[in-house]
Amino acid sequence: MATEMIKSAIVPTKSPSPLNVLMVGTGEYTTGFVGGGASGSDKKVGVVGLTLFDLRRRGKVAKLSMVGTNGTKFPAIRQHLDTNISKAYNGLDCSFDSYPANDVKDPDSYKAAIDGLKPGDAITIFTPDTTHYPIALYAIERGIHVLITKPAVKTLEHHQALMEAAKKHNVYVYIEHHKRFDPAYADARFKAQKLGDFNYFYSYMSQPKSQLETFKAWAGVDSDISYYLNSHHVDICDSMVSQLGFIPVKVSASAAKGIATSLGCNEATEDTITVMVTWQKQGDPSKVATGVYTASWTAPQKAGVHSNQYFHYMASGGEVRINQAKRGYDVADDTAGQLMWYNPFYMKYAPDEEGNFNGQTGYGYISFEKFVDGCRAVNSGELKPADLDARGLPTLNNTIVTTAILEAGRRSIDEGREIKIAVVNGSWVLA
Repeated sequence: MATEMIKSAIVPTKSPSPLNVLMVGTGEYTTGFVGGGASGSDKKVGVVGLTLFDLRRRGKVAKLSMVGTNGTKFPAIRQHLDTNISKAYNGLDCSFDSYPANDVKDPDSYKAAIDGLKPGDAITIFTPDTTHYPIALYAIERGIHVLITKPAVKTLEHHQALMEAAKKHNVYVYIEHHKRFDPAYADARFKAQKLGDFNYFYSYMSQPKSQLETFKAWAGVDSDISYYLNSHHVDICDSMVSQLGFIPVKVSASAAKGIATSLGCNEATEDTITVMVTWQKQGDPSKVATGVYTASWTAPQKAGVHSNQYFHYMASGGEVRINQAKRGYDVADDTAGQLMWYNPFYMKYAPDEEGNFNGQTGYGYISFEKFVDGCRAVNSGELKPADLDARGLPTLNNTIVTTAILEAGRRSIDEGREIKIAVVNGSWVLA
């Protein structure tokens, strides 16, 4: 019997065009450059810039630009990137256009930089929390896709205004909640769906006192430690339990003070904030759960980790415990004078065997790549922003509960009372 040969037709598809990206903010998270040199944290060469430079090498990103408020920093930033990135990774191209000019200081320079983009381009925002809203809105109204560091904004009013603007202008707005892509956290979120109704969640996240030197200009003035770090675990918890039908209904919070102020921070700066949230199951008010979220930026200097981070999730049919501070990887270094626990699962800075950057599997990197891929898919017509919402990504629409809880926590401390959360005529409100 003759063998029939069957040939399958392969229809080539055109890859979406690479994305032009403007980086708004030139500090630690973007460049790793702080106070005239490399940061003393675990982000010595930054995250945003390095990731986007590598995505350009891989053909997903095209033109890159960067904007700050002080153009006089750019010569030193370029030298820092050349020394610590380009020379470290086979001459990785670290070039970018910069705003404002090297001899100019301008707090509104982001406007000229965004005006230099075209609809379908994108920006990343890593600036003080109070600036997120005006920068994001300016970009959205010009048809620009936006990635915002967490927290997205500080109030529900601003969050919902951005949602309306993004819908009107058909752009993709993504919140950089990278902990969603931590492999352990992602697996826990998946397993939690099979453990029954949510009952209890406790989390803790901290950074050492040294970070207050980096944040001293805005800590306690423009934002607080709950917005900065509790945002991680509030988002993780919401992304776990919203799938089970739970929503927050009331919030109370408490703050500790005394350490940050002794280090020269503004007198309003709190050290540690705990937010307690009552969750209720929609359609079944008899199902009530409690979430407790604690964050601090006054942890000991030599705790061995840059960030303690762990949580305990309990449900009707089981529980999950995660400690992502110590991952079974420690290094003893005489120059450090202590044992150190590192986290290469976030950003892996060691090069590959050819000398190229090799951190594409880090969840810090993956978070940005998800955004870039989403923007390119929307630009090509392959997807709509609503399709990306449906995938459960940390989009603006999918993170409104986090904003509600964080704002309620801030108001609870300021007003000394419990704050209620409700959805009225499709809008989230605090009372």
